[in-house]
Amino acid sequence: MDIPLIAGTVSTVVFAVSNLPMLRKALRTRDVSSYSLSSVVMINAANAVYSLYVFSLPVGPIWVLHTFYLVSCAILLVLCLAQRRMAASRTTERRRPPEHRAVPDGRLRVRDR
Repeated sequence: MDIPLIAGTVSTVVFAVSNLPMLRKALRTRDVSSYSLSSVVMINAANAVYSLYVFSLPVGPIWVLHTFYLVSCAILLVLCLAQRRMAASRTTERRRPPEHRAVPDGRLRVRDR
């Protein structure tokens, strides 16, 4: 192995390992409310465009690192969208009159008139 390949491998491992605690916490808690949705969307778009460059390079540590970033940022995007969808449905549920709220089994409760 030559020096650049060793350096690339070591830095890939360090960058990936440094992101694991954040990713593990996001997956464990499903709480990504501190993340900006627009920022996460922009990161995913940039990663998609950057992929055109990275995957044109010879296979090496950069492929591993970029694939890790693609997957971890995609997971954050999915979590952000899911959290916002759940928050929106809770808001909608609170706005409904009590007689039209869903009961625990998912059916709508309609009050007799």
